[in-house]
Amino acid sequence: MVRIKSIYRAHGIRTSGTAVYQQKQREQWLPLLSEPGTRQRVSWLYEELDHLRPLRKQAKMAMVTEGRKHQAFRLLRTIPQLGPIRCAMLVATVDTPYRFRTKRQLWAYSGLAIVTYMSSGYEIKAGRVVRSRKPVATRGLNRNCNRRLKDLFIGAAVAGSRSEPYRSYVEGLQQKGIRAEMARLTLARKIAAVALRVWKKGEAFDPKKLNSTT
Repeated sequence: MVRIKSIYRAHGIRTSGTAVYQQKQREQWLPLLSEPGTRQRVSWLYEELDHLRPLRKQAKMAMVTEGRKHQAFRLLRTIPQLGPIRCAMLVATVDTPYRFRTKRQLWAYSGLAIVTYMSSGYEIKAGRVVRSRKPVATRGLNRNCNRRLKDLFIGAAVAGSRSEPYRSYVEGLQQKGIRAEMARLTLARKIAAVALRVWKKGEAFDPKKLNSTT
C-alpha cells in the first residue's frame, strides 16, 4: 500500500485517504499515470494487494483467537481504545506484567520515556575552557525501545484524544498550558500505566479513576 501511494505521489498525484486502494476506483486512478511501465508496476502491486488482504484478515483472526485464551485479554479490553488487535499484540509482546516493577520501566520499554541530550557542558571564554552555566539541552523520547508497543500506545492516545473518556483528560492538560503533542504523549503514558495496573491487579478499567495518579 505504501509503494502504491509512493508511485502516485512521485508523479505529483495526491492520494489522500484509501480511495486509491479500492477496486472499483482503480480504473480512474491508473489512467492518471502516463507511462505504460509505471501503470504496469501499479497493476502488479494491486494484484499483490488483492492476494494479501484475505491473508491479512486470517492472520488477524488467528491473533485475536490466540489472545482470547489469556485472562488478561478480557481485562485489557475494558480499557478504551485497546481493541482486540491491540490487546492481542500487547499480551503477545509483554507476556507478563511482572517484567516491569513500575510504570516508568514500561514507559522506557515502550519508548515513552523522556530523555535529555546535552550538546556541550563547556564553553571557551578568554581562551580558557569553562563550564557553561546554561548548556543547550534537547529533550526527546528514548530510542532504544520496543517499536510495536510504542506504536500501540501512541496510536491509542491519538485516537482516544478525540473521544471520551480521554478527550476531557487531554483538554484538562491543555488548559494547564501543556502543548497538544505533549498532552497526547501524557495520555499515551497514562494508557500504558492503566494497562499495567489493570493487568497486575486483575481489575476492570474504571473511568472514574482516570484522573487519579496511576
